[in-house]
Amino acid sequence: MIKQHVRGTAYGVILNDAVSVQKIGSLEEAPYKGAPKAPVLYIKPANTRVGCGSTVNLPQGAHSVEVAATVGLVIGQAAARVTAADALGHVSGLVLAADLSLPHASYYRPAIKEKCFDGALPLSSVKPLVDIAGLTLVTEIDGEVVDRRPLNDLIRQPAQLLADVSEWMTLNAGDVLLVGVRYQAPQAKAGSAVRLSAEGLGSLNFTIAQGVAA
Repeated sequence: MIKQHVRGTAYGVILNDAVSVQKIGSLEEAPYKGAPKAPVLYIKPANTRVGCGSTVNLPQGAHSVEVAATVGLVIGQAAARVTAADALGHVSGLVLAADLSLPHASYYRPAIKEKCFDGALPLSSVKPLVDIAGLTLVTEIDGEVVDRRPLNDLIRQPAQLLADVSEWMTLNAGDVLLVGVRYQAPQAKAGSAVRLSAEGLGSLNFTIAQGVAA
């Protein structure tokens, strides 16, 4: 069950790891004509949040979903224009998170339908704050390890990420800032059992089910 103080808005960030940047390649062409100079955020609204042990029903017509393992910073007190040196003092703990997304071709258009369906953000219970740079996120689908993601290749480590985001927006107590997902994450099909884990943070388990017609 999600603890009570994870009650605010969940924010995701893209292009915050070296592997994703390498996969995508040059950003010098249209529509952006240059790499971003600040964190690129998106929102996972309240309807997406579910707890460990949940069943996530895919939207009608969807048969698979990308399972992007990440870690979320749970904000304990409002963070506005904080420095990297004191940013983590505003964080009350960490959650394991599965940022689910329906496969889609364009990386440049807001993927609202694909990333914001009901249950698209399973979260673990809140864990004590640890240094995530030495962690490896392990993704298992139906008992098979499909991905190991070291978090030492983040372009902005948590303190710097929170500082940079708080430079232009306030994160409030209960909000969650995901540290970033990898581009083109492994996919799970309807009927799959998914487990994410990291040493020191425990595990997050959920199942994927086919949506039921209304």
